[in-house]
Amino acid sequence: MAFTAKDVQALREQTGVGMMDCKKALQASDGDMEKAIDFLREKGLAASQKKAGRIAAEGVVLAYNDEEKKIGVLVEVNSETDFVGKNQVFQAFVLDVAKTIAAENPADVDALKEMKLFGSDRTVQENLQDKVLAIGENLNIRRFIRVEGIVSTYVHMGGTVGVMVEFNTDDATAASDAFKTMGKDVAMQIAAMSPQYLDPASVPADVIDHEKGILLAQMAEDPKMASKPDKVKEGIISGKINKFYKEVCLLDQAYVKDDSMNVAKYIESVAKELGASIQCTGFTRFQKGEGLQKKEENFANEIASMVK
Repeated sequence: MAFTAKDVQALREQTGVGMMDCKKALQASDGDMEKAIDFLREKGLAASQKKAGRIAAEGVVLAYNDEEKKIGVLVEVNSETDFVGKNQVFQAFVLDVAKTIAAENPADVDALKEMKLFGSDRTVQENLQDKVLAIGENLNIRRFIRVEGIVSTYVHMGGTVGVMVEFNTDDATAASDAFKTMGKDVAMQIAAMSPQYLDPASVPADVIDHEKGILLAQMAEDPKMASKPDKVKEGIISGKINKFYKEVCLLDQAYVKDDSMNVAKYIESVAKELGASIQCTGFTRFQKGEGLQKKEENFANEIASMVK
């Protein structure tokens, strides 16, 4: 079966694959469009396997909040380069992944990959493999969290950092502009200041013991402190632990837009203004690529290898 340049272009539009690969696919399938699509899908599986060993530490963190159904999702999908993370096709895929998580409530990433992608009759994994073929990079759905309830979200710098904050309040309060502003402000605080815990009660005992151990060791090394009574040392340690809480606990941190109050007081002030009860009950902060080995590029060597 013969095919024309228009057929090649049509196949490219359907698959997002390069012109030469589309031409080869049509040649291999004697011009049959459906067989050509299958050919490219089969090739995509092979391509994704070859690319699977390459480091994917860029990409995007996306926050999705279905206010009507009260479901929030934070998801990180990685690519090899930051350029792909800004690609509209890639970002649309990540949004569909988030919508799938919201609708299906998968137990983990493996379970998610076996589910039908939102708006598609094929699985998340199959769609992911298609994107690997079309984009030409290793892609990886790394992690997600799904929360049922009232949440506020914030994404910084196009997906570098994503935050989801959980609140306990009534629906009318959650729908107000004042609450939405406060929720975004708290999420931005988390993005900027990177707290590790919600409040002092959330800090594990072994973490506090570790901090106290460091403080005692510092005192032992300081001649001025070594001779002080134990009661005095305990008071100093207590004060330093309280300072530690103000650094690592969200609600104890100084509010970045008004450091005359902490975050807890800021939330209380908005609750008082609305005549409502608002409690911040938790948060999640994803930073793109955190903990992953980054690929070190040597562009001079790369260009030299291309010339050779």
